[in-house]
Amino acid sequence: MTFEPWQWALAVIAALLVGVSKTGISGLGMLFVVIFAQIMPARQATGIVLPLLCFGDLVAVASYRQHTQWRFLWRLFPWTAAGVVAGYYALGRIDDQQARTLIGVTVILLVSLHVGRRWWVGRKATDGGQQSGESAHGWWFPPLIGVLAGFTTLVANAAGPLMVVYLLAMGLPKMEFVGTGAVFFMLLNLFKVPFMVNLGLINAHSFTLNLILAPAVLAGALVGRVILRRINQKVFENVALALSVAAGLKLLF
Repeated sequence: MTFEPWQWALAVIAALLVGVSKTGISGLGMLFVVIFAQIMPARQATGIVLPLLCFGDLVAVASYRQHTQWRFLWRLFPWTAAGVVAGYYALGRIDDQQARTLIGVTVILLVSLHVGRRWWVGRKATDGGQQSGESAHGWWFPPLIGVLAGFTTLVANAAGPLMVVYLLAMGLPKMEFVGTGAVFFMLLNLFKVPFMVNLGLINAHSFTLNLILAPAVLAGALVGRVILRRINQKVFENVALALSVAAGLKLLF
């Protein structure tokens, strides 16, 4: 694959962000998706990004697996698998703009829901009736997030903002947040690989580029670990939410 020097520079920056998003600030996910989409067709970019995500996932799981909260994942897995299958069949039937609009609207609505819930729970807490993150949302919340995450991750590698909303809604501290998200995305992204190979979006040429960019992903992961240790929990949550909103607006406009 032939790139101009400026395209290589953007590709390296995007790969660094992949690593940072896996071990530091999860909301950065949509930024590298957007960057790759600027230097190659959107569908092709999806095939380039996935192996980089898998590599970043392995580094993140090795770093934070002890913090994984499995009970939040078992609720998602069946629904996420269904969403991946739906996304596989939809990929050839919707264009890039329709997919971007769908994902953008979904992210904005879910962030709004989470912020509203957080405000309501905080208000209830002042009255002595605080709810936990698990009880503040109905039974429908994990299935909804699971299906949407599976669908959007196959169509555009854009499940990150949805998982930010879900894990924050469950009230997870930053270490448990990152550890649980790392395991979820490792399993999800590995599950996606055969679908992407079948669609021709992962091939020998794309994987060669992945090998070239892999060191940048590792460097970004090391930077992300430093950031996570130093960032305050409240700042972590607000930055993750703000980046998710920015990602949703970018997809819409």
